[in-house]
Amino acid sequence: MQELLKKTAAELSQMLKNKEVSSTELLDLTFKRIEEKDGTIGAYNSLTKDIAYETAKSVDEKLKNGDNLPKLAGIPLALKDNMNMKSSYTTASSKILAGFKSPYDATVAKKLRENFVPVIGKANMDEFAMGSSNENSATKIVTNPWNVKKVPGGSSGGSAAAVAGFEATLSLGSDTGGSIRLPASFCGVYGLKPTYGRVSRYGLIAFASSLDQIGPFARCAEDIALTMEVISGYDNHDSTSLNIEVPEYSKLMKTDIKGLKIGIIKELMGEGLAPDVKAAIEKSIQTYKDLGAEIVEISMPHLKYSIGVYYIIATAEASSNLARYDGVRYGYRAEGAKSLIEMYTKTRAEGFGDEVKRRIMLGTYALSSGYYDAYYKKAQQMRALIKQDFDKAFEKVDMLLSCTCPNTAFDIGSKVDNPLEMYLTDIGTITINLAGIPALSIPCGLDSEGMPIGLQLIAPVLKEDTLLKSAYNYEQATKCNELVERIF
Repeated sequence: MQELLKKTAAELSQMLKNKEVSSTELLDLTFKRIEEKDGTIGAYNSLTKDIAYETAKSVDEKLKNGDNLPKLAGIPLALKDNMNMKSSYTTASSKILAGFKSPYDATVAKKLRENFVPVIGKANMDEFAMGSSNENSATKIVTNPWNVKKVPGGSSGGSAAAVAGFEATLSLGSDTGGSIRLPASFCGVYGLKPTYGRVSRYGLIAFASSLDQIGPFARCAEDIALTMEVISGYDNHDSTSLNIEVPEYSKLMKTDIKGLKIGIIKELMGEGLAPDVKAAIEKSIQTYKDLGAEIVEISMPHLKYSIGVYYIIATAEASSNLARYDGVRYGYRAEGAKSLIEMYTKTRAEGFGDEVKRRIMLGTYALSSGYYDAYYKKAQQMRALIKQDFDKAFEKVDMLLSCTCPNTAFDIGSKVDNPLEMYLTDIGTITINLAGIPALSIPCGLDSEGMPIGLQLIAPVLKEDTLLKSAYNYEQATKCNELVERIF
């Protein structure tokens, strides 16, 4: 029965409809796997067994009565611990929110509930989604299922590790500068950062509001498509939500890509790219040529400024968003304070981790009087130029291709004392969030140490169907979706 955990969500959905397995049985197998593996991997901050089994029983009752099931009904899914779900702990992996139980559902949690998708637990993450390695969690470090001495990537490391370690069939993460795609790359799974506004952010604990986006992890392209069909759509609770019909991605993706024009980002194929990663990307480019795509080299002259631009804008927004954690209304409150200001100060000093404090201070400085024009305003102007680079590129090509990260997963602890080196791992991903466009990381090979390499596909606004079609064709040609089965 354990072999069922290797099946895709699409396959399991069909098995449920055929009454070959029940949703309760799938949960039993999943929680048994978590019990066996999560002590080493650390993918979960908390489990939501009661909520999951209640949903599974509803699915099984529907099957018994011959009712039609919604998409993904009965399929075990993990939710990143910065998404509110009623009656579950929602901590953003921070001491300052330890023990906080959400009084309401985020929109994505509500959609999962309405579609009878059992949420099995809240996935570990970098504190307040700030990090590239998942070493900034206040609860425990997440390890990479391929090699537990390596990081899984961040900040959605728990969500990626749960899927890669077969502790969940699907999961949701959030992506502010690569926090879905980087862990997907390091853990050998699929991870999609949708168009900004395609998926509601209502109920997502904010890091940087103009950059954050919720998206799915899975072990194949079709499962990403099905999950997007469930979680996407307009939400009047979110003023940035796009009021546009959601396509049936799972059908649109199953067409060929002959004549598709793919641009190769020149600046991400040169200096700093690990030899194994470069070789895998070049092999992937050849695969797309063989599939009938046309390859064009594209230059993005403002990409070199993206790290600086991102870390000014993201930290400035974080400084504003995290001001609400003061010990007054909810979460952790420091003891022994003799005044209101001292209570604020002690609570934030004790409740936030080092990386969160670092980003709050950077953002507050960038927004301060005398520095706003020199830093934040200039960063926003450069952001517009970066977006223009993408607009010009998409006048020539249908899609862009690059590495997800210039390197593969690194050793736990190897970059903790060098924040700048850690930030540079995001060079291939952060421009996507600055431009608000969609991008998908898919596995495209292994390095000399046997660690996964990620290929990033990038499309214009609302062209997730192009990404999924390209990923599906690549998957059919290379069987890259089977790589992760090596670690089952």
